[in-house]
Amino acid sequence: MQFKNRLAVVTGAGSGLGRGISEILLERGARVALIDLDSSALTSTSEVLDPYSENIRSYQSDVTDIDRFELTINKIESEFGPVEILVNGAGVIAAQGFEDTYSSRLEDWDATYSVNLKGTVIACHTVSEKMKSRSKGKIVNIASHAGRRGSSGNSAYGASKAAVIHLTQSLAAELAPNNINVNVICPGSIWTPMWELIAERNRRTNPEMSHLTGREIFDKFIQERCPLKREQTAEDIGKGVAFFASDDACNITGQSLNINGGTRMD
Repeated sequence: MQFKNRLAVVTGAGSGLGRGISEILLERGARVALIDLDSSALTSTSEVLDPYSENIRSYQSDVTDIDRFELTINKIESEFGPVEILVNGAGVIAAQGFEDTYSSRLEDWDATYSVNLKGTVIACHTVSEKMKSRSKGKIVNIASHAGRRGSSGNSAYGASKAAVIHLTQSLAAELAPNNINVNVICPGSIWTPMWELIAERNRRTNPEMSHLTGREIFDKFIQERCPLKREQTAEDIGKGVAFFASDDACNITGQSLNINGGTRMD
């Protein structure tokens, strides 16, 4: 019961990484406030996490709307207690229509900036103000190994995640006097709704992959690009989050951790 009686807020908890991270924290005793813009996705996550129902509450909110998000955090603290852990899992790969594109469009830059970067800024600012008053807190941002090195085809997403890594370092220095640790995890290739879009894009735009299913494209990528030749999971990322959020990491801040099977090493 590593996190017994500790309250974590997880954004983007309606699916994918956010759901897996929430499950790991719950397994280790935390209480978790699930935040997502999609109410039906929140309902689905709550059903999956039903064995922990006493320790979860769901809140529909928008990380890109500072007024709405501040109201949500105030409601969480009044109903559920002080937030000790914030995990910024909300993110998008691009704007609608990404599957039929070859490179980032202006709307992709707007979408990834708004959610991946601005949303993380808003969540960090809102929750850290609460943490400051208590001189205690753990913030774990979710970036991507795409933010560690440039690549063709989806520069908007990679740039937004690179910005999250830089933001993490800046906040770590800024909040250190308040005993708040800020770190970032860079996930690799995980079969989530986001990777399904990537696979579909490859299938539609690459004639050599047109005959493959999305899952076959994903498996091909893992075998050809990942040294360990095994896919990563949301639970893998959750375990990294749990480490950064634990007392074992009390002297670690401003650090980025790749969890990608060796796909990118730095």
